[in-house]
Amino acid sequence: MKKILIIEDDESVRSELKELLSNAGYDALILEGYSNMLEDILSIQPDLILLDINIPYMNGEMLLKTFRKESDIPVIMVTSKNTEIDEVLSMSYGADDYITKPYNPTILLLRIGAVLKRGEKNITDVILYHDLSIEIKKGIVKKGEEEIVFTKNEMIIFLYLYERIGSIVTRDELMTELWNNDEYINDNALTVNISRLRSKLRELGVENAIETRKGQGYILL
Repeated sequence: MKKILIIEDDESVRSELKELLSNAGYDALILEGYSNMLEDILSIQPDLILLDINIPYMNGEMLLKTFRKESDIPVIMVTSKNTEIDEVLSMSYGADDYITKPYNPTILLLRIGAVLKRGEKNITDVILYHDLSIEIKKGIVKKGEEEIVFTKNEMIIFLYLYERIGSIVTRDELMTELWNNDEYINDNALTVNISRLRSKLRELGVENAIETRKGQGYILL
């Protein structure tokens, strides 16, 4: 059972989150005090943290920035603010994802599942797609004796699509994911990377792996 720590000063919101997570099969814990948050988090060692921006003693973004010097435990920011600057700051300080209140419970659970799955893939370092074996850290994709190499950008794009396989992913989402990984590419470069990714998958026998949905984005099949 994955352990999720809720850091939220609104009693009704944290109770709602605890009930939602518990019903979804998680071990949901609430941080009760705020005077020694960093030490308390490190002693609890959760699998994921839901962190509100507006908390006592220390702004949530500042806590995240300090926490990232000590741990790489996944963090999803939960806030009532809905401005671009908050999202940019949260991601630059090391947040793994970001969701605003009032949040959709289903979307929040999907985000949590995706972040946890991403962490598990980083541990195993190998994923399977159709009859391909993909070594994430090496960027190598194998089919029997054949193999090709994904560039860093191609691997970031593929993994993001893979985590949401069967669902539409927008171009903005992909650009944000690349930005989060310190890869700064423009819109044209994204098109080129998608095209090369398709070609490489086709070389190994996976035809029409990435479908374009006009006006919506891409979907990995």
